[in-house]
Amino acid sequence: EDETDTIANMANIASMIHQTFGFWWTGFYRVRTIPESEKEMLVLGPFQGPLACSRIPFGRGVCGTAWKLAETVIVSDVDKFPGHIACSSASRSEIVVPVFGEDGSKITAVLDIDSAELATFDEVDKEWLEKIVKVLA
Repeated sequence: EDETDTIANMANIASMIHQTFGFWWTGFYRVRTIPESEKEMLVLGPFQGPLACSRIPFGRGVCGTAWKLAETVIVSDVDKFPGHIACSSASRSEIVVPVFGEDGSKITAVLDIDSAELATFDEVDKEWLEKIVKVLA
């Protein structure tokens, strides 16, 4: 309550979801401008779980696709998702939820959750995770 630091809130949200549900990987990628290229990329933010990819381009993998589409993406079997970025072969299904800024027009981050089980996520997860990330706006 009353915490205004986005990184602190991301860290606690990732921890609470991860500890409550025991997912394989739970965390955030933040939209950042990379100085050497002046391009925006998703850069690893607060997370819980094993080693992760540190940068993801726009439109690449499930995270980059959710960013490009500006909508939540649910993948029941990551092996069947074209262009999936396999940071870990233990990940079997995934949900990625965009985080919108204050005015709701620009994506500032994505919440990425991976499960070691197939078809873990559904519309109920989508609904509630979208509500959770709204606290970051």
